[in-house]
Amino acid sequence: MNSVSQPTVVIVPGLRDHVADHWQTLLAGTLDKVAIVPPLERDGLSLAARVAALDAVLVDIEGPVVLVAHSAGVMITVHWAQRSDRPVRGALLATPPDFETALPPGYPTTEELAANGWTPIPRRRLPFPSIVAASSTDPLATTRRVAGMAEVWGSRLVDLGDVGHLNPAAGYGPWPRAGELLDELLDLTGELAR
Repeated sequence: MNSVSQPTVVIVPGLRDHVADHWQTLLAGTLDKVAIVPPLERDGLSLAARVAALDAVLVDIEGPVVLVAHSAGVMITVHWAQRSDRPVRGALLATPPDFETALPPGYPTTEELAANGWTPIPRRRLPFPSIVAASSTDPLATTRRVAGMAEVWGSRLVDLGDVGHLNPAAGYGPWPRAGELLDELLDLTGELAR
């Protein structure tokens, strides 16, 4: 396959934006065609600003794209998909948070999230194939709630087991399964990642 038709993988980080030892950052370093949604200079909790940042990255990419989102990046992706008609080949959606339920201390409150447009969580089928990677021990969402999200989005649910929130605080760093799931997603859409 020539590089023109090979999809660009777009990394959609969560609220913590870019962390050097995060699995998304490490995955990006292994890909030939990749773009990363940049951190926001202001309005960091604004869903509209984050959706606009994702859209700005996608506007600059010619050809097919695949999205790789983590945490709040999943919610950014799902909200964006409800509003955009830009074609996407697929999405890997890792450990989506449940922004409709109170989060642990140190995270935004449900009131702050609602005031910034994050709720309600979209409950329409995504217009592209997707895989939701769920943790059985995620402090930001129960397995049942994530399974419900995957079902309404039309996503294939993958149970990762005990991986916490799948971030450096939970020991991820490198996450080889990300590459495997991305390859699986691209196999579903008839593309090759690398």
